[in-house]
Amino acid sequence: MSYQRVKQPKISDVIMQQLETMILEGTLKPGQRLPPERELAKQFDVSRPSLREAMQKLAARGLLNSRQGGGTFVSEEIGGSLSDPLLELFRTHPESQYDLLEFRHALEGVSAYYAALRSTAADKLEIQARFDELQQFHEQKSFDREVAADVEFHLAIAAATHNVVLLHMMRALFTLLRQHIWDNLEQIYPKHDMRGRIHDQHYLLLQAILAGDPETARQAAHDHLAYVEEVLLERGREQTRLERALRRANLSHEDAT
Repeated sequence: MSYQRVKQPKISDVIMQQLETMILEGTLKPGQRLPPERELAKQFDVSRPSLREAMQKLAARGLLNSRQGGGTFVSEEIGGSLSDPLLELFRTHPESQYDLLEFRHALEGVSAYYAALRSTAADKLEIQARFDELQQFHEQKSFDREVAADVEFHLAIAAATHNVVLLHMMRALFTLLRQHIWDNLEQIYPKHDMRGRIHDQHYLLLQAILAGDPETARQAAHDHLAYVEEVLLERGREQTRLERALRRANLSHEDAT
C-alpha cells in the first residue's frame, strides 16, 4: 500500500487564509488600515517575509491595497458591485423609496432575529455602544451625526448575526442605506413627537436583542419600519392636499381677475 505525502502548508498561505477570514467576518472592514508590518508579524507570530508574501497575494486579488504616504488598507471596493448607477435612481425616484423600505423590512427583520439569537457578550456591548452614541447625537440634535450613528447601529446588529453574507449585503448597501435614512429623517424629524417615537423604537429593538428574544427583536424591526412608512405615506398625502389647495387658490385668483 502506498501513501501520499502530506504537504505542510506554506506559512504565507496560512496567514493569507487568516486575513481572508478576518475580512469575510467583518473583523477587518473595507477601508480599514492594517497595523504596521512589524506589529502584524508579531501578532501572527510569523516572519516578516512570510507576512509580506501573504499580503502581496491578497493585494493581487484586490483585497488589500497600498496608499500613497504608506500603509496597507483593506480594499474599499469589497462589496462595491452594489454601488451601481441604479442605486442613484432608487434615491432620486420617490416611488422606489417604498420598495426600499420593503427590502429593509426583509433584511433588517432577519438581522434583528439572528442578532438576538446568536449575539455574543462582545456583540451586545458593541450594539449598546452604537446605541449610546446614537442617543448622544439625538439629544444634541446633531442631524448629520445622528444619521451616521443610526446606520452604524443597524450595521452592528447585522454583524451580530454572524452571517457573513448578511453582513456584507448590509455593508455594500451602506451608502444607499445612509442616504435612505437621511431622506426619511429629514422629512420626519421636523415633527418632534415623531423623532422621539423613532428613537424609542430603536431602544425597543436594542432591548429585545440584549434580552436574546429573536421574535420580539424581529417584530421591533418591523414595527419601526412600518411606522416610518406610515409617516412618509401620510406626509405624501399631506403634500398632495397642499398642492391641490394651491392649485384651487390660483384658479380662484385667475377667475377673479
